[in-house]
Amino acid sequence: MSYYKRHVFFCTNLREDGSACCQRFNAQALRDYAKKRSKELGIAGKGKIRVNSAGCLDRCSEGPVLVVYPEGVWYSYIDQSDIDEIIDEHLVNGRVVERLKI
Repeated sequence: MSYYKRHVFFCTNLREDGSACCQRFNAQALRDYAKKRSKELGIAGKGKIRVNSAGCLDRCSEGPVLVVYPEGVWYSYIDQSDIDEIIDEHLVNGRVVERLKI
């Protein structure tokens, strides 16, 4: 068994040259929110869920993005309600959120 049931990586890269990047869409704050909410729900930790920051995931034109492993499901999101839906549906109930999948 893997150390975590699911591992969530949020691209939080900031491109200094002004080109498209996830951090321009508040990625760090939404990653922080996801981490906090997963702890509040009791789904964070060994054998459960881990939320992490990642450098550039190279899908800048589709950003902001996150990826959930081991499924390898990629999502784009806009706000906290999208993050809530990913947490509630995918991380808690194991159902892919098709409308946010890229």
